[in-house]
Amino acid sequence: MTIVNSWNEWDQLRHVIVGIADKANIPPMEPALEPKISEDSGMKGSHGPRTQDSIDKANEQLNNFVKILESFEIKVDRPTAIDFSKSISTPDWKNNGMFDCMPPRDVILTVGNEMLEAPMSYRCRWFEYLAYRPLLEKYYSEDPNMRWEAAPKPRLSEKTYKKNYLPEGISTDERYKKIEDGDFILTEEEPLFDAAEVLRFGKDLFYHNNFTSNLKGLNWLRRHFPDHRIHQINLPGDLIPTHIDACFTPIKPGVMLINPNRKLSNDQRNIFENNKWKIVEAEPSIHNSPPPMCYSSIWLSMNVLILNPKTICVEASETKMIKQMESLEMTVVPVPFRDAYAFGGSLHCATTDVYREGECEDYFPNQ
Repeated sequence: MTIVNSWNEWDQLRHVIVGIADKANIPPMEPALEPKISEDSGMKGSHGPRTQDSIDKANEQLNNFVKILESFEIKVDRPTAIDFSKSISTPDWKNNGMFDCMPPRDVILTVGNEMLEAPMSYRCRWFEYLAYRPLLEKYYSEDPNMRWEAAPKPRLSEKTYKKNYLPEGISTDERYKKIEDGDFILTEEEPLFDAAEVLRFGKDLFYHNNFTSNLKGLNWLRRHFPDHRIHQINLPGDLIPTHIDACFTPIKPGVMLINPNRKLSNDQRNIFENNKWKIVEAEPSIHNSPPPMCYSSIWLSMNVLILNPKTICVEASETKMIKQMESLEMTVVPVPFRDAYAFGGSLHCATTDVYREGECEDYFPNQ
């Protein structure tokens, strides 16, 4: 019985994991978080359990999302929350709290019949994989061809992070220059990446190098998936560059959506244009700011979930994005989701594929 199969972001979705907000926690400050927290986010100096009211509102929208997916005959599984408010430690460090399990896309990367646990670069997310272990164990027991893998568990010692990465008094222009030069918070001490730094295009994988992924992580993935072509993507233009799925998003074969504030190099653009892919600049969000206590930017408007090459889920309030998707001949399923944003992102973040129809295809033969 085949349980696990997914080669890209757009083939017909049949089985998916959707996160939950239960027992969510705001983690304390740590080296990987320092450059990611903006001054106006409300997150500075805050840590401890999320309020029950915010958890209930997020779960209401997550549960509604599940009902929408099930109405399309998509099977949905949910993780098992652990107590994310607990303090954690290793021989190298201690952390007074964890995060949550709303965004499974960050933790689990599905490539074909493999589900890979990402190493992650935040100490607060070191044990997050435990929320997905009951599901992975079940899939492994039921599917004799399923590959259950885990990248090397990182130490996340002081050597993993650059000291004084954002010195006091650094200007905004200086920060942009660091990012344009590929100077991020992580060192190359050990392989690090979140699963949400990878977009899947059949034989090709695109890897975003930024605040949560390093080049050693790219090298590890290239060795781990030797039959794939894995491309490095850098998209300067953001003070807090993280997951690729809020800045560079395939909509269907031949159509890419890009954040207009991010710069794609000519070499990277040529990969798509030489294979007749159309790169479309995303319409801006209708919102001027993310919800309170949220790590992410307004560009979560781009964080969509594709059900099949003709059907796409978009956050319900993002009317500009909805119209743009319709102009690209997509049927849009509006999904209210802003109450869940603070727990780890939008619709793509809140899911990870288990099964999509289709096989591994080559969408970039001209390279």
